[in-house]
Amino acid sequence: MRLARTGDTGGERPEQPLSVQRFASVIRLRPEKEAEYRALHADAWPGVLAKLREVHIRNYSIYLRDGILFSYLEYDGDDYDADMAAMAADPETKRWWQLTDPCQQPVGSAADGQRWAPMEEVFHLD
Repeated sequence: MRLARTGDTGGERPEQPLSVQRFASVIRLRPEKEAEYRALHADAWPGVLAKLREVHIRNYSIYLRDGILFSYLEYDGDDYDADMAAMAADPETKRWWQLTDPCQQPVGSAADGQRWAPMEEVFHLD
């Protein structure tokens, strides 16, 4: 959990916990692309990893079961939409997605144009 630091007003204030948003999503992995997808993620590009950290993504994992990729991440920034737009505009991330996107196929319940379909959290224990 991130802690807020003393404000720029010069006054002291106790550190306050900031919320961490959790995101989970799913997408199908094309069976013929599994080896390629695994190889890409076994040697993820340093620039892409740095961009993920820069846009406040933490504790990011992707799991695979029965052809379904499950993604979990925590976001500790304060403007998710702006951070995701910054990531989408990053040239190295775009090149990475050109390799990973063909390995994936949205699930049937994904909205039009949506790749990774968000999941609803129904239980959480800290």
